[in-house]
Amino acid sequence: MDTKELNTKGARFDTRLSKEQKELFEKAVQLGGYRNLTDFVVLTLQEKAKEIISENERILSSQRDGEIFFDMVMNPKSPNKSLSDAAAEFKSIFS
Repeated sequence: MDTKELNTKGARFDTRLSKEQKELFEKAVQLGGYRNLTDFVVLTLQEKAKEIISENERILSSQRDGEIFFDMVMNPKSPNKSLSDAAAEFKSIFS
């Protein structure tokens, strides 16, 4: 099984765990092929952080899209000459 490694040069992050949490995480380290508990915690947190940020950005984009759509429905622009001409031609053909 490949070992998952991480470059941890830089800032520090300290936390306290219960004995049960540490045992659970250490088991996951072994089963998941991580080099150590630090790599497991950092990589797992990084993955979860990216997931949360991505979901939030999708929600914000969806809200903006909804606002744009609602604005277009409630405040439609007048058709330009090409659209008016096309509508007139359509009516003359299918009426």
